[in-house]
Amino acid sequence: MSTFTKPSMQTSSRDDAVQLNRAFKGLGCDAAVVVNILAHRNASQRDSIQQEYETLFSDDLKKQLAHELHGHLKKAVLLWMKSPIERDVTTLRQALTGPIIDVKAATEIICTRTSSQIRQIKQVYAPTFGTRLEFDIECHTSDAHKKFLLAFIAITRYDGPEIDSVLVEDDAKAINKIGVKKSGVDESTFIQIFTERSSAHLIALASVFHKMSGKELGKTIKRETSGNFKYALLTILQYADDPTKHYATVLRKATKGLGTDDSTLIRILVTRAEIDLQKIEEEFLKKYKRPLPEVVHSETSAHYRAFLLSLLDSKY
Repeated sequence: MSTFTKPSMQTSSRDDAVQLNRAFKGLGCDAAVVVNILAHRNASQRDSIQQEYETLFSDDLKKQLAHELHGHLKKAVLLWMKSPIERDVTTLRQALTGPIIDVKAATEIICTRTSSQIRQIKQVYAPTFGTRLEFDIECHTSDAHKKFLLAFIAITRYDGPEIDSVLVEDDAKAINKIGVKKSGVDESTFIQIFTERSSAHLIALASVFHKMSGKELGKTIKRETSGNFKYALLTILQYADDPTKHYATVLRKATKGLGTDDSTLIRILVTRAEIDLQKIEEEFLKKYKRPLPEVVHSETSAHYRAFLLSLLDSKY
C-alpha cells in the first residue's frame, strides 16, 4: 500500500513546469516550490512535467534540478524523478564504482529483485555505462559473495506460489548436513539453493528445516557464514518472508545510533513510496514503537526533511 497521495487540487503539468522554472530564477533556487510540487506528483505526472518543461523551455528538467539543488535533497529528488529501473541501475553503479563503495546497497537491490527485473537491469546497465553489471560485480566484490551475486543475476528463478515438497526436504537435509560438518562451510550448497529457488520455496524450506533440525534457518546462516555473503543470504530469506519487515529493519539500522545513513534512508523511502511504504510504516511502528515520520523528522532537516515527510504523507 502506497503512502503517496495526489494533490487535492488538480494542476496541469504545464503549470507545474512554469512554476518550477520560476523557482530556478534569480539568486538561488526556491527549494520549497520544488518540494511542494514534485513530492506530491505521481510517476505519470512527473513524466508529464518533464515533457512539458522540455517543450516550454528547451531544457532537461532533471539536469536543471541537478544544477539547482544540493546535498541530500538533490539526491532524493533526482532519484524520485527516475523510473524504477533507472533508480536501480543508477544506484547499483554508484554503489559498485562510486567514491564510496557500498556493497551492501548493491547486494540488497539485487537480492530483492525478481529474475525479470534483474534481466531489465542488465539490459539497461550495459548501454548506460558502457560495461556489464557482471563486470562491476567481478571487480568490486570477492570470494563467496562474488560467486553468489554472479550466479543470482545469471539464473532465471520461478516466481510463483507452487513448491516441490520433495525438493524442499532435500534442501533442508543438505543445509542440515552443513551444520554437522567438522571442517569448513559448504558455500556451494547455500549458493545453489538461494540462487535457484523461489521465494515460496525458501519460506517452506525455513519451516521444514526447523521441524527437521530444531534450528532456525536464519540463525544457521548467521552461524555458518559471514560478511557480505551472509548479508545476501539473510536479505533473500527476510525479503521472501515479509518485504515490509525487511524494509522496516533496514530503515531502523539506517536511523539508529550516531549519524544517519542518508543514502539508505533516501533509497528506501523513494523506491517504496508508490508501492508499500504505508505498510512499512505500520510494521516499523509495531516493531520499534516509534512512528517512522517522527524518526525521519528527528534525523533530517530543512527542505530535505520536508521532501521525505511528504513522501510519507506526514504532517509531522
